[in-house]
Amino acid sequence: MEPKTMPWAEDYKKLIKPKFEERYKKLLGSEEDYEEFIRYSLSFQSESFRINTIKVPSDMEEEILKRLREHFELKKVPWYEHGYFYEGERRDIGNTLEHDLGYIYVQEAASMIPPIVLNPNEKDIVLDVAAAPGSKTTLMSALMKNKGIIIANDSDFQRVKALSSNIQRTGAKNIVTTNMNGLNVKGEFTKILVDAPCSGTGTIRKSLKTIKMWNPNMIKRLSKLQKKLIEHAFELLTPGGELVYSTCTLEPEEDEGTVSYLLNKFDNAKIEEIKLNIKRSEPIKEFEGNKFNEEVNKCLRIWPQDNNTDGFFVAKIKKEE
Repeated sequence: MEPKTMPWAEDYKKLIKPKFEERYKKLLGSEEDYEEFIRYSLSFQSESFRINTIKVPSDMEEEILKRLREHFELKKVPWYEHGYFYEGERRDIGNTLEHDLGYIYVQEAASMIPPIVLNPNEKDIVLDVAAAPGSKTTLMSALMKNKGIIIANDSDFQRVKALSSNIQRTGAKNIVTTNMNGLNVKGEFTKILVDAPCSGTGTIRKSLKTIKMWNPNMIKRLSKLQKKLIEHAFELLTPGGELVYSTCTLEPEEDEGTVSYLLNKFDNAKIEEIKLNIKRSEPIKEFEGNKFNEEVNKCLRIWPQDNNTDGFFVAKIKKEE
């Protein structure tokens, strides 16, 4: 799907800071690639949803899709068999009966990637460190067939309310919510998702205020928190367990830099290959004098222009026994 540029794109281009432009031209390697990134970032978001397999058995899925096709044009998300892009005259798929009943979950297509990569099963004990509002948490519940257990934590009480609401609507019964700083979580887990708070430069199209808020000091502050979160999570992981670290930012310090920090600190932290049917870009191996661990080459980095989705970074890490 080709992106549709926002009518106010030119006004927002004027708000881009010179340091941001300089930085992202370096990251992308050319003026042309930078302009393409900005064009996609200032275009309307591709809308997508997934079938909630907790409530919708396989023999019922086609009937749900048939009803939705009466109002929307659907196209399959290549990396998730139950995910669909949608477009049409109507944009309010969240107002459909199928949504109200929890048969579908409106979720950005790239946001589906971290749970799919973690791939928890019904025997796992899972920690979702920063779970709200619950799109990734409830997808993990579906992948686990509503069995096993997920501890869904978030530090923001108001966001935990939204998390609880989404858990209830989807019919997920294997999720326990907690409200605390992610660094205070205790226990042992076979799989952990750290979808870290970040600067969000991959989601400008969803939150245009990111352009105004961006500054190098914010990136440094966030990267310090991210390093603490990934290190703490790795310590909670059982031997042989797996951790997925993800962000919706494109900043190397928050992405490859954070993963590199973990790999350099723990000899038993090993990056695993991510095999998905998705167009991807080369991970950043070195930036502004910082050379990252060569294993970051196995991470998944996608820019908005790669698949007409949000930009995302995903790394899968195993704790060797």
